[in-house]
Amino acid sequence: MTYLPFSKGLASNRFSGGTRTVTQATSTLQQTRQPSLIEGISWETFEAIEAAFASVAGIRLAYLDGVIELMPISDDHEELKSTLGRLLEVYMRAMGIRYYVRGGPSLGSKGDAARRQPDESYNIGTKKDRADIAIEVVLTSGGIDKLACYQRFGIPEVWFWQEGSLRLYGLREGAYQQVFVSQFLPDLDLAELVAAANLPDQYDAVTAYMERDHQSPR
Repeated sequence: MTYLPFSKGLASNRFSGGTRTVTQATSTLQQTRQPSLIEGISWETFEAIEAAFASVAGIRLAYLDGVIELMPISDDHEELKSTLGRLLEVYMRAMGIRYYVRGGPSLGSKGDAARRQPDESYNIGTKKDRADIAIEVVLTSGGIDKLACYQRFGIPEVWFWQEGSLRLYGLREGAYQQVFVSQFLPDLDLAELVAAANLPDQYDAVTAYMERDHQSPR
């Protein structure tokens, strides 16, 4: 576990939110490039820490059952997130599928005892109160249980990009199961999407994917 300057003080659920403390924590996270977990944190203290980091670029916070995850976000992460989103939108437009980009809003509340921010999320077909698909790019190991968070939010489908491949999980009878066909995009060729996303240049990846023969079924 990465040591952060305010970790000991959090044992009593007190956090002053000082600028120096946040700066030191940010520096530590950026150097290690690994998530840090801090246990035994009340929702109120989490909200105070979340507010203190609100203006800090490159650090993302999550929460589950009293555990805070602080995750450094790299340029590679942001580029992969952007590439996946662009490829998926190319496909949906080519297929005539209506979609609505929800972005990466913070999900969860005190009642959920969880909060998490997807990298990207979509409604398919119509706008809804919650996303149909949430997408996360995972470049580090460890951290809190991601699917447990999304389960509490009731997100029907979660996609994880990790180690050059996509894994899809569908919510079935209250629990996630790995699936190999998207409930919302059943005709999507996942292997083709993954191949494009693995190209080293984003422009080339999107261009190559656009040139594929994506045609809406008649």
